[in-house]
Amino acid sequence: MSSGTGALDRSSTIPLWSQLHDDLRRRIESGELVGTFPGELELGDEYGVSRNTVREALRELRAGGLVIAGRGRRSRVGRAVSIEQQFGARYSLFSSVEAAGMEHRSVVRALDIRRDEAAARALRRDPALPLLHLERLRLADGQPLALDRVWFPADLAAPLLDADFTRVGFYDELASRTQVRLTGGFERLRAVVPDRVERALLAVPAGVAAFRIERVGCAGDERVEWRTTLARGDRFDVVTRFSATDGYHLSSSGAPGSQR
Repeated sequence: MSSGTGALDRSSTIPLWSQLHDDLRRRIESGELVGTFPGELELGDEYGVSRNTVREALRELRAGGLVIAGRGRRSRVGRAVSIEQQFGARYSLFSSVEAAGMEHRSVVRALDIRRDEAAARALRRDPALPLLHLERLRLADGQPLALDRVWFPADLAAPLLDADFTRVGFYDELASRTQVRLTGGFERLRAVVPDRVERALLAVPAGVAAFRIERVGCAGDERVEWRTTLARGDRFDVVTRFSATDGYHLSSSGAPGSQR
């Protein structure tokens, strides 16, 4: 491992943690630290800085997805994988992350039957009718990517209450347990500023915007799904594709991003 002690300029007005962050990023992007990533004490000794300085630099590297640190595990370099999906088709975060060779996992924050006026309005249903609600924090290689909320009529989706959504996709479970399949719908995407709770869940610093993706899914002529996904703005890009005959098509590419 190359020595990094000469990389920091203690006479500079740039904070040491920021200089350390930039130098570690340079080394990561050059492929130097891919095989083994040094621990906090090693970095402190190598660069001659305090553990707090190291932790602040690593915090920013983790926020950008360059470094992954699981509970009780040594930090490792994350993979900058770009995933592209076309809007206008039923796209899948689960299959996109897995196809990129990353581990997909969800933290299920809610799975129950409840009533919700906004969801009922989006589904054009009576507000008094019960709805199945699923809320998940979506992870790739242990790093937060998106906060996903799905609403579905309970009379159709009640069998999903027994599903384990930590490692499976919603649409596969929907089809196998209820025989309901989406045939169409629409999506709306806009940039938003996450609130304090959302920033904490997505592990993004203040000032980082997010994409809010709203989907209404239909089975035939009936609205059956209302989904809102809050995706990290620093890990989700919107790409425009067009042709002379078909006009513009929106697709997403992120590290990673999409939904299911």
